[in-house]
Amino acid sequence: MPINELRAITTLAKAVELGSLRRAAKAQGISPQAASQALAQLENDLGVRLLHRTTRNIALTDEGRQFLETAQPALAALDRALLRARSAKDGGVGPLRVVGPRSCFLSVLWPTIDAFCSLYPDIQPDVQLDDRIGNWVQDRVDVGFRIGAPPEEGLIARRLFPLQLIICASPDYLARHGAPDSLEELSAHRCSVFRHPETGRLLPWSVKVDGEAAVRDIAPALSTNDAELEVAAVMAGQLIGQLTGISAAAPIRSGRLVPLLTAHTADHHSAYLYYGSRTAQPARVRAFIDFCLERLVDNADYVLGDQELADAEARGRKFVVDHGV
Repeated sequence: MPINELRAITTLAKAVELGSLRRAAKAQGISPQAASQALAQLENDLGVRLLHRTTRNIALTDEGRQFLETAQPALAALDRALLRARSAKDGGVGPLRVVGPRSCFLSVLWPTIDAFCSLYPDIQPDVQLDDRIGNWVQDRVDVGFRIGAPPEEGLIARRLFPLQLIICASPDYLARHGAPDSLEELSAHRCSVFRHPETGRLLPWSVKVDGEAAVRDIAPALSTNDAELEVAAVMAGQLIGQLTGISAAAPIRSGRLVPLLTAHTADHHSAYLYYGSRTAQPARVRAFIDFCLERLVDNADYVLGDQELADAEARGRKFVVDHGV
C-alpha cells in the first residue's frame, strides 16, 4: 500500500474519532488543506464518497462506514506492530555507558554485564573503571557504581550490599606466624596497606570497635594501589590483609582464607548503583538498572554473615592450634 493511501486512511479514522477533519489534521501534525486533499484523493482512487462534509459537521457515508469497519482492525494491528518495533529498538539496541570503581569491583561488574548482554546482545556497553569521581553530565553516564553515596546531587542512589572490610590471612601464613588476638597485636605481623590510586595516600584500616566505626594506621610490609595484587599477596601467604567481602567471601567459604578479629569487621560502607531521572531514561538503561537491582541487592556472594565469619575464624584458629603454632 502506498504511504499516501495509508496516511489518508488514518486521517479518515482520526476525523471520525475526533468529529472534525480540522482536529484530525492537528492531531497528525498536518495542515487542514493537506488532510482534505488526502481524503479527496482516497475517495477518487476508490471511486466512492466516504465522508459527508460541511463547515460544521462530518458523517460517514454507508460506503465509508463499511470501509472503515474493515480497515480499523488492520490499523490497530499496524499500531501494535509499530509500538513493538519502537520498543524493541529502544530497549535492545544502542550504547550503554557504565562507570564504576577500578579497585575491587571488577568481579561484581563483569559477571553482571556478561549476563545482561546475553539477554540483550545488541546493546553496546561502554564501561569506564576509574577510582576518581568524574562528572556525570560531561562523561554522559547512564548507570554508575560507587562505594558510598552518589558523586553528585540530583542522582538516584540504590543500595546494593554492605561492603565488608575483613581482616584475613591464608592458612599457610597462620601456620608459620600464628594469628593475632587483638588489633594491637597486628603490629607484630606482616600486613598489607592499600594506597589510594589517585592521591597516593596510604589508607588506614577501617574497623569496628565497640560497635562504632574507627580507623587504625598499619605499618605496611607491602603497599599497593592495585586491589588484585593485594588479594594475590594475601592468598599467597605473604601477609595479613584487610580485603573487601567482594574479594574475600568466596576464598573464606572455600577455606583458602581465614577471617581474623571478626568482631572488628567494618561494614559501615555500602556499594551503590546510581542513575539520573528514571522518567528520562531509554528502555535499555531501565532494563539494565532493573537487572542489576534484581541480581545484586543483598547478594550473599559478596557478604558474610556475622555467625559465618565467627565460625570461619574459629576453624582457622583451630588450624593454628592443630599445627602447634
